[in-house]
Amino acid sequence: MIIVNLDVMMARRKISSFELADKIGITPANLSILKTNKGKAIRFSTLDKICEILKCTPGDILEYKEGD
Repeated sequence: MIIVNLDVMMARRKISSFELADKIGITPANLSILKTNKGKAIRFSTLDKICEILKCTPGDILEYKEGD
């Protein structure tokens, strides 16, 4: 199972959901889907923009855990 730790990185960088969504060019609703682990996929271009804005790597945001 892939866990999205986007909210953790956003808190560390002190950026709101609305601000991040605006900067990466997606809707706040779609960002919320990512943050709550309800998304089924993420485009590499979106992940690239998130990492650029938050100054992090994909491994800071995505985590693998065994299980359901």
